[in-house]
Amino acid sequence: MNERAALVTGANKGIGRHIARLLAAEGVTLYVGARDAGRGQRAVEEIGAEARLLVLDVTDSDSIAQAAAQVDRLDVLVNNAGISPSLAPPADTDVEEFRRTYETNVFGVVAVTNAFLPALRRSPHPRIVNVSSGTASLNWSTNPNPQFTPGSGGAAAYRSSKAALNALTVFYAQTLAEDGFKVNALAPGLRATDLNPRAAVAGADPAEAAQGALRLALLPEDGPTGGFFSWDGTPVPW
Repeated sequence: MNERAALVTGANKGIGRHIARLLAAEGVTLYVGARDAGRGQRAVEEIGAEARLLVLDVTDSDSIAQAAAQVDRLDVLVNNAGISPSLAPPADTDVEEFRRTYETNVFGVVAVTNAFLPALRRSPHPRIVNVSSGTASLNWSTNPNPQFTPGSGGAAAYRSSKAALNALTVFYAQTLAEDGFKVNALAPGLRATDLNPRAAVAGADPAEAAQGALRLALLPEDGPTGGFFSWDGTPVPW
């Protein structure tokens, strides 16, 4: 076991669970961030001895504060928790869906990141990975790309929230660089998870995407910061 510690939000299922499993396999003390204590504990038992349950609802300020108070030092934060309520275009999406999506995918990331910054600052090599989406790339949304057919404005709440997350990734990277932080965003590709109905039936293996998150979580000192990368390590245009 090494001395590193990592927190993965939404780690009780999907890509998050695979990221947690891979980090634990590296000997990292792994905090399984889960809103539901029962599901989180089951994930802890599956991951093994390196895993610790951390009950954490990224939309609840009290839950975030209580979780942060339990972690003295953190080397890696993976902001994985996210929702995609529907595949509707913007004209068919009510404002409440946008609010609910941004509450988790954007405001939740800010709240969690800021709450755990003191613990991350105690690490000699702090790393933050924001799980985004290739569909958040404005370039890919309007031009040919390797992940999806461009030209559709579907899943507007989800995709715009991840575009906002990409901007935050850049801003955190710029403002934390002097403190040794590496902050990057990951485009995991369409994976077989319960994120939305399309992903559930058409997605590929989420474990493959988790490998990309692992690379960004364990970047060396000469690694990039403020970048947006596909699961295979190739850059994604903003």
